[in-house]
Amino acid sequence: MFILIENGEIHDPVPRGRGSVLVINERVEKIGQVDRRALDALGCDYEVVDATGCIVVPGFIDPHEHLLGGSGEGSLALQTPMLFPREILRAGVTTVVGTLGVDTTMKTIEGLLARVKALGIEGMTARMWTGGYNVPPTTLMGSVREDMLFVEEIVGAGEVAVSDERGLNQSAQELAKLVRDAHVGGLLSEKAGVTHFHVGEEDVRLRPLRELIDDFQVKPEWLYPTHVQRNEKLLREAIDLAKKGAHVDFDCVEQDIAKWLRFYLDHGGPVERLTISSDADSSTPDIFFRQIQGLVVDHRHPLELVLGLVTRNPATVLKLERKGHLAVGCDADILVLDRESLDIREVIARGHRMVVDGQLVMREKYLEKSSRAIAIIGDKAPEVAVERASQEAPDAGVTDTI
Repeated sequence: MFILIENGEIHDPVPRGRGSVLVINERVEKIGQVDRRALDALGCDYEVVDATGCIVVPGFIDPHEHLLGGSGEGSLALQTPMLFPREILRAGVTTVVGTLGVDTTMKTIEGLLARVKALGIEGMTARMWTGGYNVPPTTLMGSVREDMLFVEEIVGAGEVAVSDERGLNQSAQELAKLVRDAHVGGLLSEKAGVTHFHVGEEDVRLRPLRELIDDFQVKPEWLYPTHVQRNEKLLREAIDLAKKGAHVDFDCVEQDIAKWLRFYLDHGGPVERLTISSDADSSTPDIFFRQIQGLVVDHRHPLELVLGLVTRNPATVLKLERKGHLAVGCDADILVLDRESLDIREVIARGHRMVVDGQLVMREKYLEKSSRAIAIIGDKAPEVAVERASQEAPDAGVTDTI
């Protein structure tokens, strides 16, 4: 498939001026001036996206989504359903990394891998962490290292719980062994090899990670903690860790991350070491997009800075070399956003148009044979999401709501 994006302002995520982007199959083939007459002369069949009044940016990368749904703490009846491709793509996310959390019994590594593979079949790029809150980790092959070597989709270990009552009070030695196993697995498989840490609310905060660095010669860049914006004390420690070389992550769950980003920047946090994730399960990936949008439109953070948090930076920590940039040879994961509002106009994932003129056009493959007719609208769903779900319901084979 050939796609020609014309008249847009290109950000890779650094602004590069107005130009065209030519996509051939799953790759970006050319950026700059593209002569339609040359394509016509070659007899190429191509689609044109008019990006007038829009910016053209790399697809977003979400490094932390509970693709199988939430664990349902408090009751088995509180487990949340799995995430669907349409939810993820509508949020501008073209690359997602799935994770397990506290529940590695009913939510399994095998199940997560199956879901990741399914998303790949649907046209997205999907990867995953192996393990969960518990240490030693639950794995597929017997160890984190073997999982990384023999399962293409596994990029590292996580999300491992520290400073949280739901963790297993693991020893520093056990944590160090896990982190080194992930690191060596990364070396052998040319993958990220980082360990993704869930940081809870206990007062020890990042002390377990500092002990790994100080007492076990673990390098900061092998560590990737999330939820570090819970409070100022924790964020100060995360800034110190980022200055030493670690990447750190904010989540978007029911929080206005604008004030935490301002705090991070005002206290010298290295912007190239920060990522933002959705932590989606009971929440929706759409909140992730709205928060990113608000950082620029409402809070006036520079577009280049904000784009880096969800494109270049996660691609760096996850070692996804063809992701997070808009350049020749990169994967054709592209968003076309309204220049003023940053509303999504087009989503292209691996060279396929998933959202066209602001409307979702992809349909999950299971709909072809399914007779189910349900839509799940949570009590906390934003009004815009409810309205959109109602509009899309007929096309998705959905007639009723729960």
